[in-house]
Amino acid sequence: MNKGTKLYEGKAKIIYETKDKNLVIQHFKDDATAFNNLKKSKIEGKGVLNNRISEYILSNLAQCGIKTHLVKRLNMREQLIRKAEIFPIEFIVRNIATGSLTKRLGIPEGTLLEKPLLEYCYKKDELNDPLISKEHIYSFGWATEKEIESIDKTTLRINDILTGLFRAIGIKLVDFKIEYGKAWNKDKEIKEIVLADEISPDTCRLWDSKTEKKLDKDRFRKDLGNIIQAYQEVARRLGIMPEETNISEVNFGKTIPIKFKKK
Repeated sequence: MNKGTKLYEGKAKIIYETKDKNLVIQHFKDDATAFNNLKKSKIEGKGVLNNRISEYILSNLAQCGIKTHLVKRLNMREQLIRKAEIFPIEFIVRNIATGSLTKRLGIPEGTLLEKPLLEYCYKKDELNDPLISKEHIYSFGWATEKEIESIDKTTLRINDILTGLFRAIGIKLVDFKIEYGKAWNKDKEIKEIVLADEISPDTCRLWDSKTEKKLDKDRFRKDLGNIIQAYQEVARRLGIMPEETNISEVNFGKTIPIKFKKK
């Protein structure tokens, strides 16, 4: 499918229109950002890995009955997705204390939470994506009570599915953030809530189950190095790795061959 006009460019992806008003193309960039875009870099090959990992995870969620925006992966960097009106909310699930949770509340790093903690942030870069309550969401009309009730239920189910998926390959799902939107369902002729954006090492904290080595974007945030190798390790354990290519990590000057399995 041919790309049309660029509709939107974010920190990690670009959205292009297609001839179908209900479908768009999502292009994964190599840009890495942290701390609300204060720290930036370009890591060659990151977009390729995130595209493939996100496709794999969203496809598995769809098989479990989770509605997503994904139609299919087009190539190494792009996906065909359903056009969605995104809720201005980030939905965050925490299974283990780390990151902003430990800073805000003084909870010791690595504390296993008794049950998943669900948080909401207002998607507004200029405000540093502030933490919000359900009352904020309802008061300002960002979503209805019925929509949030449905999304919360789906989000916790996603957490259950992903926790099991990663546990099976020796990885702890520490926390993750996801987004939802409303997309047109041509069969039912209604707009329905779908899981949108991506699920990848950019949006999840993933620790090796034995060593607790970080296999996610914290390697960039905390200057730990070997970012591509960590993302590649996640893809390898998931058993995906597509079409052969060479990618290099700009920060470390290393060229790492990546072989992906074709579907």
